[in-house]
Amino acid sequence: MENTSIYEKPVTLKHILKFAVPTIAMTVFMSFYTMVDGLFVSNLIGTDALSAINLTAPVIQLVTAVSTMLATGGSAVIMKKMGEQKTDEAKEDFTFLILVNVIAGFVMCAAGYLAMDHIFAGMNLSADVEGYCVEYLSRYLLFTVPILLMNNFTLYMIASEKAKLSLVCSVAGGILNIVLDYVFIAVLGMEIGGAAYATGLGYSVTAVVGLFVFGRKKSLLHFKKPAFRAKVLTAAASNGCSEMATALVTGIITLMFNWTMLYYAREDGVAAVTIIMYVLMFASSLYTGYSYGVAPMLSYYYGEQNRGKLKKLVSLSLRVIAVISVITAVGSFLFTRPLVSVFARPDNPVCDLAVAGNRICTAALLFIGFNIFASGMFTALSNGTVSAVLAFSRSFVFMLVTMISFPLFFGVTGVWLATPAAELMALALAGFMFLKYRRRYGY
Repeated sequence: MENTSIYEKPVTLKHILKFAVPTIAMTVFMSFYTMVDGLFVSNLIGTDALSAINLTAPVIQLVTAVSTMLATGGSAVIMKKMGEQKTDEAKEDFTFLILVNVIAGFVMCAAGYLAMDHIFAGMNLSADVEGYCVEYLSRYLLFTVPILLMNNFTLYMIASEKAKLSLVCSVAGGILNIVLDYVFIAVLGMEIGGAAYATGLGYSVTAVVGLFVFGRKKSLLHFKKPAFRAKVLTAAASNGCSEMATALVTGIITLMFNWTMLYYAREDGVAAVTIIMYVLMFASSLYTGYSYGVAPMLSYYYGEQNRGKLKKLVSLSLRVIAVISVITAVGSFLFTRPLVSVFARPDNPVCDLAVAGNRICTAALLFIGFNIFASGMFTALSNGTVSAVLAFSRSFVFMLVTMISFPLFFGVTGVWLATPAAELMALALAGFMFLKYRRRYGY
């Protein structure tokens, strides 16, 4: 029984958590070292350099969006075939999609270098900030292929029952990133280019390990002579388009938040938004990690047409998310001031602004988990259309509506209310879709 595949074992909370806990820890850790990255740059180089990283974010977000689309969509397609016992075909498709990632990485890297001068030319930036932007992005783009492979191998390791290895790689990459940030910037004086190298090398850990892991035939998934199937690529892209949309619009919404807060509260408001986004990013990482963890199981049981296991997995997942939602919401509300104080001193006006905002935004934590899981669930069930509608409505349409309208009536308070209101609207849509498709999938 010990050697039995996790997919063949009964659906219990213990078996679900065996898949989910490593991915939760992985995504939480990655959110932590993203925050540490910003602290190193701002403290060791300066706020101009930190601004440059934010200005390059839309380009970087495009790389993330493409890799996320291919990773989540591809994983759903391949694990569905594994559930249908089409193992050889699944391995051929897996290898084919990895090659697609490599080609896409080279194309985006080349396009980035060709467009770099035009990207920042029309922003009316100071010479120093524009120089930082070009220096950071030019170094970061060198790691485009490893970054795409990292996002893909992370999910495929989980699907291959190597979630702990995926966690180890993420932790090792994060620690390497943090250490190299200090070495490259503080010791070697490589400025913002050193931060880009540190980030790229940290991400490359999972990519390198993945090449060795999937090169071995002992792995549940491993490299095999690929077969070009246009339908597979189309299915992967359509299934993962919701996650791609989420990644793309995140940058757009962040810019809109900043513009709105500049109007109502100037630079202090932007700083307060940044702090609150860190808190929401941490909570979201819990749900994202859980959704990544159970997605291969959902895809496998769907491919196997095992409605009993699928229904139990979804039911248990909703209970787990409910518990996490209450804990994070209560914790965020009770410990708002200590959380904010990590980023802003108590005597700084930003602190009081962020404390007031976080206590309102905390309400969103009651809804975010269900919305993230709903989108991930439909992706895993190979229904990329519904997943895309949920993700795009939540992260863009509803946020756009609330962010434009609420501040007109409530001022700064309206900016804080925009997020929980948008998440509540998204929850209503997710509930509708959940009930509409319940009979089709049998969950």
